[in-house]
Amino acid sequence: MQWQGSTRGEPVDWDDAYANAAYIPGADMYPDRWRSDADDFRTRLAVLNRARLGVMYGHGTREIVDLFQPDKPAQGTMIFVHGGYWRRFDGSLWSHFSQGALNSGWTVAMPTYDLAPRVRIADITRQIAQAVCVVANEHPGPLRLVGHSAGGHLVARMLDPEVLPPEISTRIEKVVPISPVSDLRPLLNTTMNDDFKMDEAAAKAESPVFMAPPSTPVTVWVGADERPVFLDQARWLADAWGCERIEVPGKHHFDVIDGLKDPDSPLMRSILASTA
Repeated sequence: MQWQGSTRGEPVDWDDAYANAAYIPGADMYPDRWRSDADDFRTRLAVLNRARLGVMYGHGTREIVDLFQPDKPAQGTMIFVHGGYWRRFDGSLWSHFSQGALNSGWTVAMPTYDLAPRVRIADITRQIAQAVCVVANEHPGPLRLVGHSAGGHLVARMLDPEVLPPEISTRIEKVVPISPVSDLRPLLNTTMNDDFKMDEAAAKAESPVFMAPPSTPVTVWVGADERPVFLDQARWLADAWGCERIEVPGKHHFDVIDGLKDPDSPLMRSILASTA
């Protein structure tokens, strides 16, 4: 099929459109840099007895969550869900991005999940819902959900009233999808769908843009220098939900999350701002 959702009205090479690394200078260095920084961070927090690593939220080997504690009583819990097009990475790679929330006095939970093609995207949504429930049941207080790229899709899906039980969803004070994939139908035209195995009905069912606008405050965050399709995806979600959208000048798909490390960054201020 040739999905015609682009606002630009021209034939689209969808694999190229969603290829972030090809358009980011030095892209191949980011995973190694993240791994080094994450490992150093995990070691330091473990020595301080402020890390609980690999806590199981399900029965599978990847159904685990890493928990990091601030150095004072927590104000609440921020749950960060990583990206990788539902096909790559695990939560440990992003551990150091906990720093901003930790310095602000928040517990941080980073779940890992199974990957396509072993599971479908709908299965991953259910895993993240289970992770949110397990974390919330252990850590009282308010919740803030943040996710990047595919993780942005997953945290947005948590606002579907059929995904989380009411006693959990009512504790979510803010959701910030960063560079999210909000309409999965364009991915039907990519070779990635060989792994996803979606048809149009499955893609639509997993697309946040077709959910009812949530009452929970949402800010969609995206880098102004990202691929045009990610600017589209961010705008589509903000338009569908009538929520705030922030385009950050000079940021691309890989460095748009850097603000998570700084408690005083605009990104962290948006995530942790009072919703009262």
